[in-house]
Amino acid sequence: MLEKEFKYYLDNQEELVKKYDGRTLVIINNEIVGDYDNWEDAYFDSMDKFESGTYLIQDCSEGEEAYTQTFAAPVFI
Repeated sequence: MLEKEFKYYLDNQEELVKKYDGRTLVIINNEIVGDYDNWEDAYFDSMDKFESGTYLIQDCSEGEEAYTQTFAAPVFI
């Protein structure tokens, strides 16, 4: 789900960064349908406008850091 939107971002990242660097994008069907100051604004506005699961919220910046995150979780042994 949303593979097409993510592939669009990856394929066009360089071009998108030139136009939207530092912004948070909302992508549906290979189209930028919104750009926002931050993730929270993109999330809450998109919840009102689009069906859940049909859009990708993506930070727009150079490099892999724009689309990779590391999460830490506690481990109990």
